[in-house]
Amino acid sequence: MTASDPKADLHRYLQTAREALLWKLDGLSEYDVRRPMTPTGTNLLGLVKHVASVEFGYFGDTFGRPSGEPLPWFEEGAEPNADMWATPDESREQIIGLYHRAWAHADATINELPLDSIGHVAWWPADRSEVTLHRILTHLISETNRHAGHADIVRELIDGAAGLRAENGNLPDGDQTWWETYRNRLEQAAHEAGTAR
Repeated sequence: MTASDPKADLHRYLQTAREALLWKLDGLSEYDVRRPMTPTGTNLLGLVKHVASVEFGYFGDTFGRPSGEPLPWFEEGAEPNADMWATPDESREQIIGLYHRAWAHADATINELPLDSIGHVAWWPADRSEVTLHRILTHLISETNRHAGHADIVRELIDGAAGLRAENGNLPDGDQTWWETYRNRLEQAAHEAGTAR
């Protein structure tokens, strides 16, 4: 077994999740990347905007390394949930650019600080606001993967595209008929279980 670099491993997992999230926008119209697909308004471009904003905070402010990037949706008096959707004036390119700038800022923090570096998350309760870079990396891997999972479901609802990333669907091979048969079988199993009790 070869030795690994824990920080490089964590960074790689974060980058994989970032790329999976962005991939979900590929090939969609402006309407579809913004379209609210759940009762709470979950949409693809909003997920990217949110995760970009979160990266700036956790890898910037937490470690005394503010980015200087304006995030008006986090300012006092901003509308609730303003980081979870893109206004008509915010283009896809602007939001993706914001995310790439968040990556660069976060990556600089990750590369320059050791994993045991101490930071403070101002928006967490005082008894747990002191954190290490290791903890924040772990937290952001979890956060980004959570939202990439949301994006996976939203994208499937929009046009049926599903999978981990372009080169790795991570799903069984099957044509439309196979998937319809599979889904119908699951529906039948759920129905039987629901009526048996």
